Amino acid sequence: MHVVVVGSGIVGAATAYELAQRGVEVTVYEKSHVGAGSTGAGGGIRSQFSLPANVALSRASMDAWNTFEEEFDVEIRERITGYLFLARDPDTATQLERDVAMQSEYGFPNEFLSAGEATEHCPGLDPGPYVSASFSPEDRFVDPNLALRGYVDAARAAGVEFELGVAVTGVRRDGRSSGGPVTAIETADSTVDCDYVVNAAGAWASELDALVDGELPVEPRLRHQLLVRPSGSFPPDLPLTMDLDTGAVFYPEDDTVMIASGPQETMPTVDPDGYTEGASRDWTLAVLESLAELADYFDEDTRVQRSISGVYAQTPDSNPIIDEPVPGYVTAVGFSGHGFMHAPATGKVVSEIIVNGEPKLLDVTSFSARRFSDDGSSTERSFI
Repeated sequence: MHVVVVGSGIVGAATAYELAQRGVEVTVYEKSHVGAGSTGAGGGIRSQFSLPANVALSRASMDAWNTFEEEFDVEIRERITGYLFLARDPDTATQLERDVAMQSEYGFPNEFLSAGEATEHCPGLDPGPYVSASFSPEDRFVDPNLALRGYVDAARAAGVEFELGVAVTGVRRDGRSSGGPVTAIETADSTVDCDYVVNAAGAWASELDALVDGELPVEPRLRHQLLVRPSGSFPPDLPLTMDLDTGAVFYPEDDTVMIASGPQETMPTVDPDGYTEGASRDWTLAVLESLAELADYFDEDTRVQRSISGVYAQTPDSNPIIDEPVPGYVTAVGFSGHGFMHAPATGKVVSEIIVNGEPKLLDVTSFSARRFSDDGSSTERSFI
């Protein structure tokens, strides 16, 4: 069996590695370089989701992250600081309490807290506007580039071939029957026979999908963050702290600067190969104002060092599409900012679909492409 994986971000690399571990011949095609998409801008790993299917992905992935350094013999600079979510609105608080109860069913020791208790994890927090909070002590950050390198090196050692700088320009299917299976991919220079194609192309997913006449609702959406330097000191082990009702969020990058973001009512669709970077002045000021309301680490002397722009592979419900919508064509796309953290489980699930005909690790029915046409989608509310 020969499988072509399109995309060499962490989802593609994890899939290639897992397939090779099962004895499959794998070739990864990447039109640019390893990790050219959103992988390098990630690094957060969390369990605080509102949908059970996403928490299940987190559970299976967290188990892999817990042993990642040992399995791949690589240091990924892990920082286990937790995630702290805050609720202003009573309805948000009610949902947060339900979410924590559901997350505990998957073995996560997450806590539902009062606003006052939340200050134990974030001392600079102003608890006044908040009804309640939730804290996930096992959530963490790692260096995404080192993690990706671990997968790529292990995949290569297992026999995976990486064709870098080579774009897939066509996908051939058996024309003897309606909806025939994938038989080959095309590049500018060759046609390569294969039994499966895996779409792990991230923000470019819809371009590959069009080659099989697909209509996956995955759009490249622009997302901004700020690198800010607070005027005063702060504990470097602060958790990621987020106001769920305003969208204000921050976490330490080191002991002097923080990564921060805020309300993003509009995430414009962009060309992932050519978009204008940089956040607007109005949005930047709005973020700084929302941060000042959130915690006393931020004031009029907080300085923005630069903005950080990236592209989310966004679906209408902020959930991935893990499916085989066409025989021989498997998708692992549309993670809406959650692809890095869920890559370990996704790689295993995709390899099981291909080798076993169905996933064994966990049920991914709710991530089917059919949910959009069947009106069976459920939006993930804990979106960062």
